[in-house]
Amino acid sequence: MSTTGATADPLAALGSLPGVADSVESVRKAVDRVYGHRIMRRRSNVITSEAALRGARGSAALSGADWALEEVRRRTDFSGDGEARALGAALRLTAESGQLLSIWRQSPLRVLARLHLVAAAGREGAVGRPRQAAETVDEPLIELPLPGAAEVSGRLDGLSELIVAGSAAPALVTAAVVHGELLALRPFVSHNGLIARAAERIVLIGSGLDPKSVCPAEVGHAELGRAAYLAALDGYVSGTPEGMAAWITHCAKAVELGARESTAVCEALQRGAA
Repeated sequence: MSTTGATADPLAALGSLPGVADSVESVRKAVDRVYGHRIMRRRSNVITSEAALRGARGSAALSGADWALEEVRRRTDFSGDGEARALGAALRLTAESGQLLSIWRQSPLRVLARLHLVAAAGREGAVGRPRQAAETVDEPLIELPLPGAAEVSGRLDGLSELIVAGSAAPALVTAAVVHGELLALRPFVSHNGLIARAAERIVLIGSGLDPKSVCPAEVGHAELGRAAYLAALDGYVSGTPEGMAAWITHCAKAVELGARESTAVCEALQRGAA
């Protein structure tokens, strides 16, 4: 996303794209339904924990580790093959994200570096910093042209400036742009998809839209499918108003589906208590 232009608040300008306002309103209604559920008033910690597990599973699925939820719940060792390590990274990122909310608005680049350290735990080399010239990226599911290191640095700085400055844009719009920009840039040598989805979650929580983290967008992204995810990302990368709107509305649908998932968990708990 270009951070230059006639408007001082480019994120807010995206909120006026066709269909975006309707998506924002639809997300608010879906989130309100979860938070208004009677189970949330009594057992919100249980819903938060379950949403974290399901969100991590969904994010890992989009990175090629599509495991059954019960297998993720049962498993304790994620140090095996590539799929197991991806799931372990997703679970660590979910746990870490909640600890970084206070830092995000002051230093988003510091948070992103921390997320990469957490995701790539145990690896040596280019960990916890943006990639440099000639360094390759391990992100096989995203085949878009890879921006050079200088472009990555400039666009990360621009994204950071937007976040620190604040915006009148709805939280959904900001979260979608952060997510899309990190996927487009792939600023680290590995785990960029997991980090992009964790950053989206941080924005949704920190903005107050989903303060208890019970509407896991990762669940929705996985349910919509990898093909739809990549097609929507193509729209973001195009930079056209239509493409940007398509990406934002795709992210909105993902949040709605995450909210629906947690509503179903609430309903199941309520039936069990009846």
